[in-house]
Amino acid sequence: MKTITQLCIFLFTIIVVAQPSKSDFRDGSVSGRVIDAKLNEPLPYVNVVITDTSNKTITGGITNDDGTFEINKIPEGQIIVSIQYIGYKTISKPINLGEESYKIDLGDIRLEEDIASLDEVTVVAEITTIQQKVDRKVINVGKDLTTSGPTASDIMNNLPSVNVDQQTGNISLRGNENVRVMVDGKLSNVPIAQLLRQIPSTSIKQIELITNPSAKYNPEGMSGIINIILHKNTTIGFNGNINLGLTKEINARFNSSIDMNYRNGKFNFYGNYGNNIGNSANYGFINRIDDGSVQLFDFGNNNKSHLYKLGLDFYMNDNNTISFFTNQNIYDGLGEGTTGIQYIDEPFQLQTFNNDTQNNVSQYNGVFNHKFKKEGEKLDLEVDYSVFGQDEVANFRFENIPFPPNYTDFVDTDRDQTVVNLDYTNPLSEKAKLEVGAEARLFETNIDYKSTGLSVNENQDDIPNNGDEFIPTPQTDFTYKRDIYSVYVTYGKTFEKWSYQFGARAESVKEEASAIRQLETSSETIPFENDYIQVYPSAFFTYSPSEKNSYQMSFSRRVDRPGLQQVNPIREWSTPLVSSFGNTNLQPQFTNSAELNYTRKLEKGSITGGVFFRLVEDEINRAVFIDRLDINKNILTYDNFENTTAYGIEISSNYRPTTWWSLNGSFDLFARQQKGIAEILTAPTDVATADDILRSTISVDNIVYNFRLFNNFKVTKKLNLSLFSMYRGEEKGLQFTRKPMFLVNTGLRYTFLEDGRGSFSFNYSDIFNTMKFEFEGDRPYPQVGEFNWESNTWNIGFSYRFGGGKYRALQRKQRDNNEKSGSGGFI
Repeated sequence: MKTITQLCIFLFTIIVVAQPSKSDFRDGSVSGRVIDAKLNEPLPYVNVVITDTSNKTITGGITNDDGTFEINKIPEGQIIVSIQYIGYKTISKPINLGEESYKIDLGDIRLEEDIASLDEVTVVAEITTIQQKVDRKVINVGKDLTTSGPTASDIMNNLPSVNVDQQTGNISLRGNENVRVMVDGKLSNVPIAQLLRQIPSTSIKQIELITNPSAKYNPEGMSGIINIILHKNTTIGFNGNINLGLTKEINARFNSSIDMNYRNGKFNFYGNYGNNIGNSANYGFINRIDDGSVQLFDFGNNNKSHLYKLGLDFYMNDNNTISFFTNQNIYDGLGEGTTGIQYIDEPFQLQTFNNDTQNNVSQYNGVFNHKFKKEGEKLDLEVDYSVFGQDEVANFRFENIPFPPNYTDFVDTDRDQTVVNLDYTNPLSEKAKLEVGAEARLFETNIDYKSTGLSVNENQDDIPNNGDEFIPTPQTDFTYKRDIYSVYVTYGKTFEKWSYQFGARAESVKEEASAIRQLETSSETIPFENDYIQVYPSAFFTYSPSEKNSYQMSFSRRVDRPGLQQVNPIREWSTPLVSSFGNTNLQPQFTNSAELNYTRKLEKGSITGGVFFRLVEDEINRAVFIDRLDINKNILTYDNFENTTAYGIEISSNYRPTTWWSLNGSFDLFARQQKGIAEILTAPTDVATADDILRSTISVDNIVYNFRLFNNFKVTKKLNLSLFSMYRGEEKGLQFTRKPMFLVNTGLRYTFLEDGRGSFSFNYSDIFNTMKFEFEGDRPYPQVGEFNWESNTWNIGFSYRFGGGKYRALQRKQRDNNEKSGSGGFI
């Protein structure tokens, strides 16, 4: 559903109170059925209001579960029947009740979405729906998905074409991790993997998958943009929603959230709070085939995150609105773990570590919106400023390992970013629209790193990078600045059955980086500068030969600038056999994308199919090296490679076979060529030297497919059951091949209290305990392994809604995230 049930009943109560006495009524009636014009599905709980010609309310009612309604005892004469539904355009029909007809059947009434309204109204649907827009898929997150886990990271795997690596937290779209993640269309300075674990799933209203954005949007993100839209209540009066949840397998994790708003007159105040608190465990192993060694991993985390949001909308008059909000994110993470190595006929080697990470994120956003006298003409000014501060202390201890000695890492990170947007929209006619705008994005990060217990001198070799060799990370101050200035223009026109939109965005980019390393007797400065101008065109075409058929075609050029972790020369993470570093000299990669989509409306749903093609220039990817200090160890870093291609197909569908059963399904298949640099030893490790290391560029061709199916069963008006299944096909990487993965979740939701204001949910995830990350590979050594996490969990949740009122809101712009933070992990 796309409405709030209690709001409908509240309005209906008001209508009933306003009814005249029974003696005023004649034996007239109006009936009909209300359905969604796009999905061809019945809409329950829709308001049907009967007024006279002076707009005075006579009577009314709401539609049943099957979308039908019948309103009796209506006085004869001229009346107006209004069909009102939150998120849809209102339909009003004038009718004459008299001797010719006292009983009128309006038949099927098709309601169309009010796009502007959908961007703002807070709606918690019973089931998840997927809509194909011109340039994006919009997933309206229903109560079914919110029971699948406490955080955004937990529900991401339920979305078409999206995968989350449960070990590293890396998110990928169509098999590529070069993707931007936004929250409410705004950038976040929080690393992506951490951000997804900090957002409560119950705070999410919609998720947009923008695989081919227009020139109006920031061109960053090779495989696209994922925009997470949080709930924002904007109904008149005081309203709110409370959610509580508990998840457990090995450890217990607690999450809760509360959303509130107060709307009266010219002001709307809103705020929400969400948290995630608890422990989590990860464990696994890697077996080396060539020397018989075994690595054992056992990691644990105790994380606490708190997310606050406060906002104010001021409706100065009908043409001018000012809005402000701030997000405050507080995070405290404690991690510990062990990595053990067992060689044949040697003592057991052990690394233990513990780390304490604390960060605060503050975001401040202001918008001024001005509407001109001309319908649809408007000017928007938006300023967004965010700061991120993080302190991390990590202790590493070793037993029976000769190098390195015990040490402690200290990492202090400070980032700030300012984004200023000016956008102007002018409908040149009823069928043509012009959009122009300008944007400035100013970003700077400073990372101070030092380590105690390590001895560093100028003669040690460590990281091979683009043919050079560097020393192990000593005390380092790393500064990275990026200033981007851009302008864009788009023009679109609509005809009877088809429409088009062309656009271009020009950007001037200046990057400066500096890494100052303090050695024992001297210091070393590694500078980097890059200055370039690029133009990013886009084109969109739609063709709708009939009401049931629609075609969309699009083209765009995009850029993927290196993320912070990809350019950061400071060691990101380390185990006894693997260390990860960034490459300051990385260049951006550019992507030319083309897509073709087809949508077919069915009697009980819809189906969308599409194909896509990407040409990637100067692809950024992983490079795997052998550590020159110890040829048994690996160095992971990044580099630019030659042009590569990727193509694939996607199919998704919403379908309701019966009134009690609905399902969403999706299938995607993509072929991708992945390139990287790897090294292998040409001699046994016990006698090999640096001269026995052979470096080469490797290429891996992949055909990967994924399948998801969600079923929702309405047992009674208050009880719903769900069943979700997912299959992720085998995927080849530069270092290893990941084996197929399979998942089945099940759950239920029961609503209670007056107007269904309360609800209880239970979800059992991975009921067959099949979600294991199994792999095998031969680079740089032959190996097999497996990683496990807490996937076989049960989750209970409680939700309560309070308040009610009429809807009104400021339409805020959705802006995309400028900065990607890469994260470490095995390839």
